[in-house]
Amino acid sequence: MRLHHLTLQAFGPFAGTHTVDFDALSADGLFLLHGDTGAGKSTLFTAICVALYGEPPVDRDLMLRSHHAPADLLTQVTLDVTIAGQRLRIERTPQQMRLKRSGTGETLQKAETRLSRWTPDPLGQGHWEPSSKSHQETGKEIKDLLGMSRTQFCQVVLLPQNEFTKFLYAAAPQRRELLGKLFHTDRYAFIERWLNDRSRTTQKNRDAARDEVLHLAARIHQAVGPDLKSEHDAPTADVPHALTGPALIWAQDLIQVSQADELTAQAAAETARKNQVEQRNLEDAVRELHQQQTTHAGAREELDRLDEQTPHQQALNRRRDQARRAQQLAPLLHAATTARADHSHAQETATATRTRLLPEHATLQAPELTGAGQRMRDDIAVLNTLLPEEHNLRQLIADLKRTDAERQDFADQQRTARDWLDQEATQRTALEARREAARQAEEDSRRHQTQLETLTTRVKAAERRDAHLAQITPTEQRLAAARQTTEQAAQDHIDIRRQRTEGMAAELAAGLIDGTPCPVCGSCSHPAPATAADGQPTREDEQAAEDAHQRAQQQRDAIAGELQQLRENAAAATGEAGDTPLADLKTEHEALTAQLDDALQRAADRGTANEELLAMDREHAAMTQQDSVATTGLSARNATYETQSQRQAELTKKLDDARGTAPTLTARIDDLTRTADHLEQAADATRTAATTAQTLDTCTRQATDATTAQGFDTLTAAEQALLSEQELSDIEEEINRWREARATHQGVLNNPVLQQAAAQPPADVDAATARRSAADDQHVQAAGAASTAQARTAELADLAATLAGTVERLTALEQAHSTARHLADLATGNASGTRVRMQLEAYVLAARLEQVVTAANTRLRLMSEGRYTLRHSDHQAAHGARSGLGLEITDAWTGRPRKTDTLSGGESFFASLSLALGLADVVTHEAGGNPLDTLFIDEGFGTLDDDTLHNVLDVLDSLRAHDRTVGVISHIPELRRRITHRLHVRKGPTGSTLAHLTEAAE
Repeated sequence: MRLHHLTLQAFGPFAGTHTVDFDALSADGLFLLHGDTGAGKSTLFTAICVALYGEPPVDRDLMLRSHHAPADLLTQVTLDVTIAGQRLRIERTPQQMRLKRSGTGETLQKAETRLSRWTPDPLGQGHWEPSSKSHQETGKEIKDLLGMSRTQFCQVVLLPQNEFTKFLYAAAPQRRELLGKLFHTDRYAFIERWLNDRSRTTQKNRDAARDEVLHLAARIHQAVGPDLKSEHDAPTADVPHALTGPALIWAQDLIQVSQADELTAQAAAETARKNQVEQRNLEDAVRELHQQQTTHAGAREELDRLDEQTPHQQALNRRRDQARRAQQLAPLLHAATTARADHSHAQETATATRTRLLPEHATLQAPELTGAGQRMRDDIAVLNTLLPEEHNLRQLIADLKRTDAERQDFADQQRTARDWLDQEATQRTALEARREAARQAEEDSRRHQTQLETLTTRVKAAERRDAHLAQITPTEQRLAAARQTTEQAAQDHIDIRRQRTEGMAAELAAGLIDGTPCPVCGSCSHPAPATAADGQPTREDEQAAEDAHQRAQQQRDAIAGELQQLRENAAAATGEAGDTPLADLKTEHEALTAQLDDALQRAADRGTANEELLAMDREHAAMTQQDSVATTGLSARNATYETQSQRQAELTKKLDDARGTAPTLTARIDDLTRTADHLEQAADATRTAATTAQTLDTCTRQATDATTAQGFDTLTAAEQALLSEQELSDIEEEINRWREARATHQGVLNNPVLQQAAAQPPADVDAATARRSAADDQHVQAAGAASTAQARTAELADLAATLAGTVERLTALEQAHSTARHLADLATGNASGTRVRMQLEAYVLAARLEQVVTAANTRLRLMSEGRYTLRHSDHQAAHGARSGLGLEITDAWTGRPRKTDTLSGGESFFASLSLALGLADVVTHEAGGNPLDTLFIDEGFGTLDDDTLHNVLDVLDSLRAHDRTVGVISHIPELRRRITHRLHVRKGPTGSTLAHLTEAAE
């Protein structure tokens, strides 16, 4: 992937339209992005990510639209990029609010995506051809061409050093989470979960089948009962193998025992049935006689009881006659009672209404009360006309409070502005002095920087000089020893060759075979072959001596070349550094570095002082304007306040006179309304009481006359004799029932059949019932036993058939669970005999981590000058915990591995940078090998010393040597001096801007 152009419009801190020409910026293969904190350096990468994937590089909502942008300018990002050999232009407009094209207000602008492809023509020209306007199609095509997800892209193209330092120090679980996201190893975790779920499912099914077998065995136990026994043991949960074949044998044996018991029970049931029929017939005859005797005796008892009720029946006849006469008086009695109740209620109401009257109204009669109430209503009407004035007074009080608050606010603004203007001159003088001191410090820093660069070159040359001189003497000694070794190896080779030549006849004789021609004389007879002396060298001995001589020569020549190179390097370094001791040069270098740092710190204040002076100018204009506005406003509010105060006093006096003692006019009106209501209610109640008294007197006279005519002494006696229709009907019905019951029982006693039954001895029903019940019980028990035996045999047959099917299924499930559990243990690292307890996903990630470490070490050795090497560790963790994603770093100076968190800040930076670059290579290869020609590295360089920074830049140079463009995001001044092409992001009150600089900073 190679970036060509990026255009931002109203995006993030960039208010207008800005274009980044990556072709020009990456002309040297290395460019720098720098600027103040918050200016928008990282926004450029956010825009690239939004263009490619339609989303920002982090999993959270970001405000993409610029707060500084004009309302009529849409937020938009356009990227011109080559991916997998295809040049594309991607335009994305995120969802946002925009001005309506007609009318006022805003409307929702939906997200838009446009993908175009550069298509060349036969004349060597070309044009952009639209390809898609779909979010989904564009996203899928970009992802297919890049071969990686948004998470992978952000991790590979933008190397966030702070995050990778966390990765370097992280424990295995955190490292596993990041690698799993980058390499999409969740499918292996899914396999682990699926195998575990499969194992649990098969175990659950197997246990369910076992439980079903045990449940069927328990049901067979329950069906058999305690009487039947088997020669075989019943299956139990403690013996799993007994739940299959042995369980079937046990069940079949119980079926045979149950069948024999069933035949015996059926014979006993038939005998009991015949005895039951005989006893039931005898019981029916005894019961019939007992019924006849009981009916006769009951009729005799009932007739005697009815005769005893004769006086009560005579009293009921008398009460019935009185009630019939009282019914004729009922309307008059009811009218008198109603008039009495109405008069009593009217008197109570009149008394209650007079208790609510004022003392001056308590003795007035009905006409006087009505007149007083009307006068009250007239006063209420007058007060209602004054209610708006009370509202006006409340509004006027609120206006006074608001006007007074505005007076105070204008006074505070006036005081603040004048205080600031009084102090301005002193602050401005101090800021101008700071700016001049910072300018002078800038000139000092440029002079110190030139001197420091020259001195740094001499220090490095002196270090090389001393290192080469220190190695010359040991190398000369090694060369002398190598020469002696070579001479000795040559002499040993000559001696072995001479001895082998002298014993060549014996060597040839060793290969002679009877009947085979001699290679020297051709004879097939070998009467006296020569024999080898003790220690005779062979061809292999001679060849080994010759090889040792050649190795000694090669080692001697190599040491001689190394010595020559050391002498040349020492001479070159001496010519560059001079004869000044290294310690003196370092002391001078430290002093000059301290002077430079001090000058840079003082010079850094110039920008701040300029910004503060500009801010003071803006504040001066604002405070002057504030003083003028506050003075004018304060005068106007004072005049308004005086007018409103006078109007308030007039309204307050007018309303106080109308309210009297009430707090408000509304309260006064409510008091008068209640008093008028009470007067009217008392007048109505007084008139009603007089009317009900006249009605009561008339009704009482009429009822008394009618009561005397019907033979009653008083109204009370007539009221007591009065019965309701239901009560009178009940008395009539009771009299008739008594007469009918007496006639019925007399007829029963006259029946000749019942008289004959009563003459016989009493029937013993209990004895007959007991005999019949005993026969029933005997039959029930026998029939129940036979039915139980039959049902038990049938139930056992059904259970045995079900048990056979369950046992067959259990056998298959036992085998399935054994296989699934073994596979799950292998995938999770829990299988017996496993050397390393590593899960399947961790195993795959460990292989990926080894690739990352191998790729990282190629850069780490260069950055650390061969000192450090990363190493992947899959040792088992403490207490047998799972393993597979450990990281260690080997220090060549000690030869021992150490933990990554023991590295210094600068060492952690280049170690994490090496890991990031290695991971980028592996993820790119994993994604299909599509080349990523552009790479961004974010911060972290400030922790490096000059030599290490030089080594890191060499590694970055090696990246661009492979046709990769490297963009560095950093604040370090040293990088601005070393990198020619720079993109400077400047922030301001109206938004950030971009500037492409092509010269190294002074």
